[in-house]
Amino acid sequence: MEPRLRIKFWGVRGSAPTPEAQKLEYGGNTSCVELRLPDGGLLILDAGYGIRNLGLALQAEHGAAPVSAQVFLSHYHWDHIQGIPFFAPLYGPKNRVVFHAAGFRGSVRKMLQNQMADPYFPVLFDAVGADREFVEMDRAPVSYHGVSVHAFEVNHPQRALGYRIEADGAVVVYAPDREHGDARLDALIREYSQGADLLITDAQYTPEEYESKRGWGHSTWLECIRLAEDAKVRELMFFHHDPGRSDAQLAGILESARERFPNCFAAKEGFEIAL
Repeated sequence: MEPRLRIKFWGVRGSAPTPEAQKLEYGGNTSCVELRLPDGGLLILDAGYGIRNLGLALQAEHGAAPVSAQVFLSHYHWDHIQGIPFFAPLYGPKNRVVFHAAGFRGSVRKMLQNQMADPYFPVLFDAVGADREFVEMDRAPVSYHGVSVHAFEVNHPQRALGYRIEADGAVVVYAPDREHGDARLDALIREYSQGADLLITDAQYTPEEYESKRGWGHSTWLECIRLAEDAKVRELMFFHHDPGRSDAQLAGILESARERFPNCFAAKEGFEIAL
């Protein structure tokens, strides 16, 4: 039976890339997740530095054929957009890239133009070759190849979005940067996560670390478990790993977490899931 969604992790780290030997098992690239549909349709969740390798893989896969991608950005912090200038399909004149993001800070196009502007990058954003479209997400879901993508707000400095993706009964929820403690937004993420097959969410801190990092915009692995339990999620994926976290430390956190919620995982670059 053909999977309804294939999910692959290209970047799982939060805040900053970490190309260090003791972090290579889980990976050091920042946030980027690929969702592939049975008909070849492509959704990309965030464009951290992991999108560079995804772009190279797409070029190898397509050859001279055009690439079409729908990119959903959770917000504009560096670790979620820093791979865009290095996303090879963006430079191909036959290609098409649609960027979806919130309009909290202004137009999507303007925010991305600001990143690739003189003197910050040698190629201006409007000089790339691909056909581009810009969609400001609101409460209405986006439909693409029979998939519905619903955006919801999460608690994070300068505001951010999470996404609920529904594909032929399969449900993936992606909330990479999110802090608990806001009653309204805590209830909202539980509403949008209800019954998800897979919840990919911010588990940057341990409960002990969080005490000195309140207000920084990130959550703990224990809070992720509470969310998954409340929302009756089938599988939980810890994401946005702290840049200081080693492979051994992540393995230790996962061991402790599985004592309470056995069906949880820590995201690794290259890891694939079929739903």
